[in-house]
Formats: sequence, C-alpha cells, structure tokens
Amino acid sequence: MEDDLPAVAAGRLAVLTGIPRHQVLVVLGSGWGPAADAFGHPVASFPMTDLPGFVAPTAEGHRGTIASYDVDGVATLVLSGRTHLYEGLGLRPVVHGVRTAAAAGCTVAVLTNANGSLRADLEVGQVVLVRDHLNLTATSPIEGAHFVDLTDCWSPRLRRLASEGDPGLVEAVYAWLPGPHYETLAEAEWIRRLGADILGMSTVPEAIAARECDIEVLGLSTVTAVEGDDAGIDPSEVVAVAEASATRTGPLLADLVRKGTS
Repeated sequence: MEDDLPAVAAGRLAVLTGIPRHQVLVVLGSGWGPAADAFGHPVASFPMTDLPGFVAPTAEGHRGTIASYDVDGVATLVLSGRTHLYEGLGLRPVVHGVRTAAAAGCTVAVLTNANGSLRADLEVGQVVLVRDHLNLTATSPIEGAHFVDLTDCWSPRLRRLASEGDPGLVEAVYAWLPGPHYETLAEAEWIRRLGADILGMSTVPEAIAARECDIEVLGLSTVTAVEGDDAGIDPSEVVAVAEASATRTGPLLADLVRKGTS
C-alpha cells in the first residue's frame, strides 16, 4: 500500500482541487510561506494531512498547507512546509510530496529552503541559486537497484531562467546534513573544505526523488545565518530572515512558474 500512496494522494488532490493534472511543484521551506502571495489567490487550499501519506510539519516556519494556483494558465501545486529526516519518520514521508506531485503530472519542481552560509561574501537575507549539492547523510530516498544519474540534478535550463529573472543571483553548492542540531565550528570548516558554500537539513532528498521521477529541479536558498559566527544561531531569527526575503523573492518564483514549462 505504501508504494501506491503517491498515486492515491494524487487522486485525492485532483478531487480536492478540481484540477486533474498539475504542471509545477513549489515547495516552500522555512519562512518561505509569504512567497505564495505572488501566485495570486489559490484555487484551493487545505491542510497537508487531508491527503493520504502526508504528515504535519513540526519545524518552525512551515505552515503545513497544500494549495493549488492558476499562475497565468500554469497549474501550480504549492506545499507550504516539508517533513525532515530528523523528524524520525524515515525518508518516504520526506519525499512523499515530490512523488505525489509526479503522480499528479508535475514536470518541474522549485525547491526552497533556509541555509547557513560558509562563505564570507554571502549576506544574511540573500537568496542564492543551488548549483549542486553534497549529501552528507549517507542516505537516499531511492530504494532498490534503481540507479539515477544526478550529474544534472539541478537543471541548467531552470538556473538560466532564474538568472535571467534576477541577474544578481549567486550560485552555490548546498550540503545536506541530518540535523536537527546546528554544526560545530570544526564541522562547518570541514564542510567548507569539502566544497560546500551553504548547508542545511532538507531539500536534497526531494531533489533526488524528483530526478528519479524525471522532474526538472531548481533550488533557491535563503542565507539566514553565518556558520562560525560567535553570536550563534537562533532558530526564530532564521525564520524571520527567510520570511522577509520570501516576500521579495515571490515575484521571481511566479515568473519561474510561468516560464518553466514553456
């Protein structure tokens, strides 16, 4: 039954929204909820738990809702919040939203999150474009001998569209760690030396699952803290910074939705 859950959830999604098929998935991570305002009024909106297989997010800054939007003719599925590996439920719930979106017809996914920066030139509140990632959890959402090529995991085409929409976007390599604790100073330095520019606790498993489903992936990440800062990291401040940036970045997301399927 678990293997059928995405298809069952997609069927229920079609009933609740009145939209037989969606085209674009947008996942709004920590504090990114205000970005949805740029999509206009939702066709339908409801708690995530109204769909089979979804659980309510527990992290601060995750609204726990699913909404369907008509963005200039593009049927867009917006998940305001996500489940993380550190919530202890395994990886299937973490990627269930992406797999449901694939079953619902989505061919493009825009994944957003908040990060800690490992680069001195990245400022708090700045949104960066994910170019590549490091999976430092030793886990994968793919089960069995199903080999997926991730060399083009973060779509060059979508990154080009994003840069055209905002020429100031900087590209960065994102490191995924299990959390929920933040990193020590030594860990942050080690990860920087491995080649990461930013780090966080999400998004990568969704990207892997999306590529398994042949969905093109774009990642946008808000710098909400500086790793190694003597001031430490306040989770509430992380959300507040992301919310302020999301309001500014919402129009870019809407533009990507319009152009991403053309």
